[in-house]
Amino acid sequence: MSNTLASTSINWEIGPIFRAMLRNRVGAILIALQIAVTMTIIVNSVYIIVERSKEMQRDSGIDNENSFYLTSVGFGDNFNVPITVEEDMNALRSMPGIVDAIQINAVPNSGSGWSMGLKTQSGVEYDGVGTAVYMVDEHGINTLDVEIIAGENFAPTDIGLRKVGQVDWPNKTILSKAMAENLFSEIPYQLVIGKTVYINDTDPMIVVGIIDKLQAPWVGWNNLENVMLSPERQDFKASKYFIRSEPGQRDTVMKHVEVLLANSNKDRLIQGMRSIEETRESSYRGHTAMIKILTTVMIILTIVTALGIVGLASFSVNQRKKQIGTRRALGASQSAIVRYFMIENFLISSLGVILGAVLTIGLNIILVNTFGLNKIDWFYIPIGMLVLWLIGQAAVFGPARKAANIPPALATRTV
Repeated sequence: MSNTLASTSINWEIGPIFRAMLRNRVGAILIALQIAVTMTIIVNSVYIIVERSKEMQRDSGIDNENSFYLTSVGFGDNFNVPITVEEDMNALRSMPGIVDAIQINAVPNSGSGWSMGLKTQSGVEYDGVGTAVYMVDEHGINTLDVEIIAGENFAPTDIGLRKVGQVDWPNKTILSKAMAENLFSEIPYQLVIGKTVYINDTDPMIVVGIIDKLQAPWVGWNNLENVMLSPERQDFKASKYFIRSEPGQRDTVMKHVEVLLANSNKDRLIQGMRSIEETRESSYRGHTAMIKILTTVMIILTIVTALGIVGLASFSVNQRKKQIGTRRALGASQSAIVRYFMIENFLISSLGVILGAVLTIGLNIILVNTFGLNKIDWFYIPIGMLVLWLIGQAAVFGPARKAANIPPALATRTV
């Protein structure tokens, strides 16, 4: 019975509250608009932050914690790249604390690398499927810490030597699972072994292996896991070495490697030594900055909106002190006064969050069409509405308590 009376009391109060809002609609409309804008920005910002955070946590496929790379730059006419690379690889692979090492043309997540297009048919006019290219020898699988899930690794006899300006390709390749599925979507990736793909539209390459996962150098690329391995070393005077250490020994090994290579050949420079963790942090720096900026904007907007609600409620209390005192003199309890302002704010907030839901969807459509973002998940909108309702109720509670403390005697004052 008491619950029924309370519900009837609230319903009876909504009418007078709504009519009072219409008499002072400018302030209510401004607060509702502020809530709508705040919800629009906050919900889309939270969604972008979650998406960017997920991207930063994606598995690169390699041993991030224990891997690093460097560049060996030879100079002078007598610098022999193939011999130097062979000597360096033998020395590195025999060094304590190193699991394996390779010469490679590009580094995952580094922002710089090679890309090509692969086709399943030669001479047919259609766009190939884009792929990142990593040139490795038979040690590439172990050094990169990827797993062959179908087929086999390159044999030592498969490894060629790429010269500067060379345009032809080896006749074998290993594809990532994602790349195999993009090329041959109609069959399981296991059946891609033995298939022929075409690079440069006409050069055939037989797929001899499939690896589980490996990311391209470009973290912002939509096809980040489209990767092919090519069995090659490079006859380039600037050579990248990718090195994987034993767990926990990376930093110590890096110091020893730099000394070893610097002393082993005086006709070259060792530069650009970086860990994969450092490289990933640098590549995702834009994501990190965006997350910080959006978080700051959300905090500021929430504070400004809450202060706006407090300001409107405080102004309303000051304007209606005598009216509130009269209600108190007629028997209205303090809880009834608090409830009045809470309901009033709830109505304003409801108008704001409903408008905010529409604006949120509209802004997300713009972001999807302009920047290629994913569509926002539906549950973000009701959660955003609930949060803004709660912020509104929390912000108005202080002024409502102040109103409830106005004494009944105030109704009898003439000034």
